[in-house]
Formats: sequence, C-alpha cells, structure tokens
Amino acid sequence: MRAVIQRVKEARVEVEGEVVGRIGEGMLILLGAGKDDSEEDARYLADKAIALRIFEDPEGKMNLSVRETGGEVLVVSQFTLYGDCRKGRRPSFDKAAPPELAEQLYELFVREIRERGVKVETGRFRAMMDVHLINRGPVTLMLDSKKEF
Repeated sequence: MRAVIQRVKEARVEVEGEVVGRIGEGMLILLGAGKDDSEEDARYLADKAIALRIFEDPEGKMNLSVRETGGEVLVVSQFTLYGDCRKGRRPSFDKAAPPELAEQLYELFVREIRERGVKVETGRFRAMMDVHLINRGPVTLMLDSKKEF
C-alpha cells in the first residue's frame, strides 16, 4: 500500500458539493492499494502513519505524533498512487488493486487508526472528490508498505 501524508492545519473532502469529511489540525492521508497488498500492509501503514513524529513539540522540533497532539486524520482513497508513468504518456494502473480488494484494505486501514484512539474522517470510496487542505509547514511524506525509503 502507498500513502501520501500531509500535515494539515485543516482539510475537507467534498462529493458533488457536499462535505463528506472534515478535520482540523492533523494529517490528510491519500491512500492507495496495490494488487499484491494484504491486511498486513494496511495494518503496517496505519501503525506507521499515526506514529510518525511530524508535529512540533514546545521547542519547535518535529517530535510528536498525531495521537500525542490529539490531532485528527482524514483518509482519502486514491488509486492513482499506483499510476506508472514510465512508458508512454498515459499512466498504467495495472499494479493498482481491483476495487473490491482496495475498498476492503482502505476500510481496514481506517478501522485500525480508529481502534488506536485517533479521530478519523474519510472521503467516499470510488467517488469523484474535491479535496481541500491547508498544508502546515509544508510537510508531505510518502510511505510504501513494500519499499524502504
């Protein structure tokens, strides 16, 4: 699985003009599932994301996790994280999970974060969404359950 994590002052996601998820300070997570991903990948990324020390402590150092700050999380599904642009001009999505698997892993990821005591809002799976955010820092990180960065 792949995640793009952005530290935000606030974020919201809209579907057809309706706000379906909104958070204050915390993190926006754009989440994609690959066809070879499993529940283990979802659990790994959920643990990693909420443990990331990307929020400032009283000394101004990035030393606190979203859980430690009482921040919120907005998770938005994004299969395009598996777009391969190396050949031609149109991305290939052959490595993206089929919708049924992707939705199952997305829901597990969200559930894993909630079970760890973090407030989670979501977008709407397989919908055309408008995502609004104020990236604080800016801080943007990429995680992949299959690769080491």
